[in-house]
Order: sequence, then structure tokens, then C-alpha cells
Amino acid sequence: MLSQQKQKNDTSFWDQRRGKIYTRKGGWVIGEAVYNQGYSMLEDLVGEASFFQVLLLNGVGRLVERRLADWFEALFICLSWPDARIWCNQVGSLAGTLQTSPVAAVCAGDMASDSELYGPGTLMKSADFIRAARRKYEQGVSIEEIVREQQRNPRAKPIIVGYARPVAKGDERVFAMHQVAGKLGFVVGEHLELAMEIEKFISAHFAETINLAGYLTAFLCDQKFTPEEIYRACAIMVSSGIHACYAEAADQPPESFFPLHCQDIDYQGKGPRPVPESKSSGR
Repeated sequence: MLSQQKQKNDTSFWDQRRGKIYTRKGGWVIGEAVYNQGYSMLEDLVGEASFFQVLLLNGVGRLVERRLADWFEALFICLSWPDARIWCNQVGSLAGTLQTSPVAAVCAGDMASDSELYGPGTLMKSADFIRAARRKYEQGVSIEEIVREQQRNPRAKPIIVGYARPVAKGDERVFAMHQVAGKLGFVVGEHLELAMEIEKFISAHFAETINLAGYLTAFLCDQKFTPEEIYRACAIMVSSGIHACYAEAADQPPESFFPLHCQDIDYQGKGPRPVPESKSSGR
């Protein structure tokens, strides 16, 4: 008990770091260079590496080959549609119509995209699923068993992050990214191959297909990305679409984006009623 109490009160870890910033990333050595993971930013990266190579270097800690960075660039294009009906883009439009700054708008839209039900927040679960499925498949578990484990009951559709889509059937972005991967010389790896076999089963039995989250996480697992690295790499994947919607709304008269009359609201609460009088009023 005393040993546990001593451990609980041991602040040596924080004492060593008191008033200091420890980093393995790098930093600016004034008069010498700006270092990033051992690279000189100005000598090794500027004009030599692409923006997406540096973006991934910052997020996952390694300089990926140019073709993988180009694949990521295509992915971000697939994920940044200038459509104000999309939830995170609508945040950008609302920010624009209220004349906020573009930085505030894009940051707010990015935060709105981060959910366990949609956007970047789904990617870790999607990656966890395909990694676990691959391990089970290697141990002899069938694709049908892997899928049916995700059913709540025998008659229900399986709930698998990375498969199905709420608005439309199929995901045209998967085909587009698959073409990009082929043009860049990537071969189908073990995780992606299994993901597509799972899609065949789900399509035949439940009329659902793989979505872009399922495709990209399987592809990146084959590129040796961990679930956490995938999440970090894709953290701002919708930013450009948000920015487009912000810019359009900001260039219009203020508060002109998607205006509503009071009668447009389907209010289903209690009707008008008097405000209760305070007990302290003495009445």
C-alpha cells in the first residue's frame, strides 16, 4: 500500500520535463537549419518533396515514396466535394454567410467531420476490422463467418464500418481510387484483396458494397500504416471542400445562405404558454 502511494505521488517524470519542450520531430536551430525527422526542411524537402510527402512526414513520422503521396493527393480530391449539402461543408457555408474568417470556417468544418459515424473518425474502426478479419482469415475462419459475426441477429444486416453508404448504393470513389492505384503501379495487397472478397459476399447476401473508408483503410494497411497513422494522415481530408463552400457563401450578401422562414421549421414541441411567475415575487 505504501509502495502504491509512493508511486502515485512520484512526479519525477513531470519534474524532468518542467519548463522544457522535448521533441523527436525537430525544430528550428537559428542560424543553422529547420529540421524535420532528421531532414533539413529547406535543403532536403523544399523543392524536392511534395506537399503530401511532407504532410505525411509530419503526421506519421516517415517520408513516403512519391507515388504514395500522389495517391493521398488523389484521395483528398475524392473527399473534398464542393457540395454545401454535406454536413461539414454546410458548416463552412454558414461560417461564410456570417462573414467569419476562412481559418475559423475550415477549422469548424473539419471538427464537424470528425465523428465515429462518418468522416475521419470512422477510419480507425474500419482499419481495426480489416486487420482483425485478415488475422481470422489466415487462421481458417471463412468470409461468411467473419461477416456474420457483425450481425446483431441472424436476420439483420451486418454493421461493418467501411461497408454500405447512407444515401446511395455503391461508391464511385472506390473505382476512381482503384484506377489511380493501378496507374501508380500499386498491386492489390492481402488486406485489400480480402476487403474485396468480403464485399462480394455482402453484395450477394445484403445488397451492400464497400465504401471509400473501407477501401482506403485496406489499401493503407497493405502499405504498413497502423490504424492511428491512417487517422492522422486523413485528419484534414475534407478541408478543401469546406473551403470551397465557405468561399462561395462569403462572396454572397451576408446571411443569404439557406435562409428560412419561421414556418419552415417543423416545431413539434409545446405550444405558446405564459412564463411561470417566480415564487419569490410575492404574488
